[in-house]
Amino acid sequence: MKISSTTAPSAVRPGSQESLADLVARIREEVQIVATPDNGIGAIVGDPRGRRVLATLPPLYPEWLGDRSFNEVHGTRFPYVAGEMANGIATAELVIAMARADMLGFFGAAGIPVPKVTATVQNLRKALPGRQNWGVNLIHAPQNPAWERHLVDMLLREQVPAVSASAFMDLTATVVQLAASGLRTDRSGRIVRGTRLFAKISRPEVAEKFLAPAPRRLLDELVLNGRITADEAELAKRVPVAEDITVEADSGGHTDNRPLTSLLPRIMELRDALSNHFRHGRNVRIGAAGGLGTPHGVASALAAGAAYVLTGSVNQTCLEAGISAEAKEMLAAADIADVMMAPASDMFELGAKVQVLRKGTMFGPRANQLYQIYRQYRSFDEMPDREAEKIERTVLGATIADIWAETRRYWLERDPAELSRAEADPKHRMALVCRWYLGRSSWWAIHGETPRRADYQLWCGPATGAFNRWVAGSFLADPANRGVVQVARNLLEGAAVVTRAHQLRTYGVPVPATAFRFTPRRLT
Repeated sequence: MKISSTTAPSAVRPGSQESLADLVARIREEVQIVATPDNGIGAIVGDPRGRRVLATLPPLYPEWLGDRSFNEVHGTRFPYVAGEMANGIATAELVIAMARADMLGFFGAAGIPVPKVTATVQNLRKALPGRQNWGVNLIHAPQNPAWERHLVDMLLREQVPAVSASAFMDLTATVVQLAASGLRTDRSGRIVRGTRLFAKISRPEVAEKFLAPAPRRLLDELVLNGRITADEAELAKRVPVAEDITVEADSGGHTDNRPLTSLLPRIMELRDALSNHFRHGRNVRIGAAGGLGTPHGVASALAAGAAYVLTGSVNQTCLEAGISAEAKEMLAAADIADVMMAPASDMFELGAKVQVLRKGTMFGPRANQLYQIYRQYRSFDEMPDREAEKIERTVLGATIADIWAETRRYWLERDPAELSRAEADPKHRMALVCRWYLGRSSWWAIHGETPRRADYQLWCGPATGAFNRWVAGSFLADPANRGVVQVARNLLEGAAVVTRAHQLRTYGVPVPATAFRFTPRRLT
């Protein structure tokens, strides 16, 4: 059969590539795949008028692109999550906007004192009465386990409906406590969760820990310490630690720079193998994150089997994001290659890295310079005076002594034990001074400290540049129009259009390249 194209009877130029591209965009209408008069294959919306119908494509909605159980369990309309961004960059306003649009958002609690997170949670509950489609981030804090423990206690006490656990390399008692607390059985005997736990992972060995039931030793420890009940511990042995696993590929912030097309199927395979092994009968959903800055990225992740998608750094330029207008402008000017890896503040001594914006800021090179010095010397006293003066002048912007005095005051109030360790160990004191710069650089970007613009730390992956190129020339090109819901709705709408174009092409319809392009528009 010859392959050709046709369009709806009302199309302006029947058979033209332009009208076929328009047909592809009509995703909410039924499409007939038909045999054309010249023995080709075409597509029609509406009455086929006597042509032989080869197949019918039902309407396609963005709501249907993911796993329907995600929407049912989390009380959402769309399989879309606005992920946590630390230091409150993912604000309460962002979470509220997403929840009211029937999507899911996580407040970025990392780096914020627990009392402030508590106040935010209470405000979220008041703003979203009866809603379950919102949550808070729990980031692993190996340098501050007390913060992690107190945050979990608060999340449970305030009955936060969903929590996204990130940066964990192994299970801790705190994250297991969060997963096990509130477990109970309903009338049918099915185990019901108190808190819906998401686990953001980028390594199979870490995913395996969240996909399996919690270790008995941690459950026994929690029962012994009165942090969960014996009944909760028994139920926790029968279900995976988390039932939503977010596979994080090449993202902004903490990342292993994994390609999604390799990582996602690997974790899905692991999920299936462990489900068969433990026979827990739970529907563990695997979501995708990292690199999702265009409809094509979102469509490819969902087509590959992701139950939901999670976006992060692209939301930093949105109106609701908690960073300065100056920082948003810098991010809005980025292209896909304008990123680099730099040391992470929270796991500096471990050598962990984050992906950050390179264009317009010297943070990355300066942070890497500090890490090299940390690896090379046992203390600042070992450094040659000339090198120390250069670091003070070109990186720190103050003397090492002055920064240590400020750092000392900080830890004296927050954790005196950390201060005692630093005063006894020059190497650890050196690490804390380096971490001062890494931590303050994010604060400068959030608050718009223009004199320190060259030191702004902006978490950013290639998806930010891809997003900027996609929206160029559209209403979303201006950050003033970038509401987080508009960004989400356009990414999903575009993903549905790309999916429809692919469907038609698989039936032999000669879909033009223009049909795979979706221009952002105001959606309601």
